[in-house]
Amino acid sequence: MSSHSNYIESELLRRISDGEELAFTELYNRYWQKVYSYLLRMTKSHEIAEELLYDIFTKLWIGRELITEIRNMDAFLSKVAYNKAMSFFRYTASQRKMQQLVARQMEENLYVEDTADKLLDHEARELLQEAIRQLSPQRKLVFSLSREHGLTHEQIALQLNLSTQTVKKTMSNALHTIREFLHKRGIEGSLILFYFLETRK
Repeated sequence: MSSHSNYIESELLRRISDGEELAFTELYNRYWQKVYSYLLRMTKSHEIAEELLYDIFTKLWIGRELITEIRNMDAFLSKVAYNKAMSFFRYTASQRKMQQLVARQMEENLYVEDTADKLLDHEARELLQEAIRQLSPQRKLVFSLSREHGLTHEQIALQLNLSTQTVKKTMSNALHTIREFLHKRGIEGSLILFYFLETRK
């Protein structure tokens, strides 16, 4: 990708981070077909590929305040899509009625992940949870309502009897604290959003 293209995408991510829905639609239109095609190849199901695609982009929008941390959106979405497909295989494998349908896909794909990557993923998840636990009570509550329950700033403000600006500032401070905590331990800022996408149901 050229430096000019990088600048355009960085500006697009900044607009998304500010809550601009048209910018997010532009990002979706730019990447959805590639992500969908990949998920379809993995799952062999149009319905499942569509559901996983929707889940990925819905959570990307919910976690938009962290989206500017992503340096390579194409690679980021590829990794998220891969892990979503792997999660689907693991879930269906646990369901007796689905085992025969996904046995071949599991045999081909389930053990692709490298053991070292699994250990790194586990460590990063643990560090993220530790960073969240160290937030002040108010920041932790706002973060939880936003990330775990998917509430907007306006909904959080109404529920906690705070101004929307206070909620935005509290959320910004919480994210800054988490980023600093993880950065000191060698975890990239973009991984915060990645693990949020992977762990949030």
